Amino acid sequence: MNPYCSIFSQLLQLFPRVEFQQMVMETKSERNARGFSSWSQFVSMLFCQLGRALSLREISGGLRSCEGKLKHLGINAPSHSTLAYANQHRPWELYQQIFAKLYERCCSQVTPGKRKFRFKNKLVSMDSTTIDLCLSLYNWAHFRRAKGAVKLHLLLDHDGYLPSFAVVTEGNVPDIKVARQFSFEPGTIIAYDRGYDDYELFGRWTAKGIYFVTRLKSNAVFEHVRMNPIPKNREIHKDEYIKLKGKSFAKCPYILRHVTYYDKKHNVWLDFLTNNLKLGASTIAAIYKERWQIELFFKAIKQNLKIKTFVGTTANAVKIQIWTALIAMLIIRFLQLRSRFGWSLSNLVALLRMSLFTHRDLWSWLDKPYDVPPILYEPEQLKLLIP
Repeated sequence: MNPYCSIFSQLLQLFPRVEFQQMVMETKSERNARGFSSWSQFVSMLFCQLGRALSLREISGGLRSCEGKLKHLGINAPSHSTLAYANQHRPWELYQQIFAKLYERCCSQVTPGKRKFRFKNKLVSMDSTTIDLCLSLYNWAHFRRAKGAVKLHLLLDHDGYLPSFAVVTEGNVPDIKVARQFSFEPGTIIAYDRGYDDYELFGRWTAKGIYFVTRLKSNAVFEHVRMNPIPKNREIHKDEYIKLKGKSFAKCPYILRHVTYYDKKHNVWLDFLTNNLKLGASTIAAIYKERWQIELFFKAIKQNLKIKTFVGTTANAVKIQIWTALIAMLIIRFLQLRSRFGWSLSNLVALLRMSLFTHRDLWSWLDKPYDVPPILYEPEQLKLLIP
């Protein structure tokens, strides 16, 4: 007898049922619900991401084909119409809370590897990605006159490269409007591109002791305060303290820092703006270069999970699917960090999809995926000899 439940079941142990039911009660997810539980809906949508199901019928059919293996998951395979109705009417906020709880658990259980920078400040990247939609089917997702889209605004924690916070909006919502909703601890360093530049926000963050590193706008008006020594052999050509002028100074009346860096690889000059006056100029340039990790994250989630096409057309169903994709991405990054095998993300997603209902110890499989598990000894029963 195999003592292990399926790998999928062991992954679901990251979500304690008591805690899950508390979140269901807080969000009133099962109000007036009959038969089909929120847990069954969550397991089905997670199977959509990890099993790479392309439609509601594939989710339903894929789970039904494993009917004998679903009892240990605590669910019955739903029909596609039942799952569609649940995705349309049950609040997506439940999945946002599940994501937040899982992020806390991942941060507490996973020790970050060797830090890339010497400073001890928390480093996060902030950016958004646009997911195109057909406006005739998703008429609520306004973006352009003849085009629909939603935006995923994300914060990426560079300790483990885990997504720490996300907001899903319509495609026409400006990035800076969402950035004003984020809150950070004092001492945090935020790296982002020029789409989030806002001098009033700069002033608010500087007053709270929050640091930022971004690109300087080409039309920025400022005056020079002091030139700093330029480090040798670091491709830094300017390091100076500046003050904004005019209306910009009224919004951000603080000393800022302008660093000019030459990128040999792409043969371009880059002008950085930051309110951190202590770190070295080359470190400021390296922090902005590290911002590229959030672009790689967007590329990975679009290539490996189901986030570019959707199994529902309502805003609620789309948000549930995006939040489930973020939950699945947290699970995969958690497994990557816990493993000693050295998985690439794409290989881990592919092999995990093939092994979801394999009955094997998850952690031994994660460290040695190609080894044959040992055969458990089963003593033979005594047989009565009948003459």
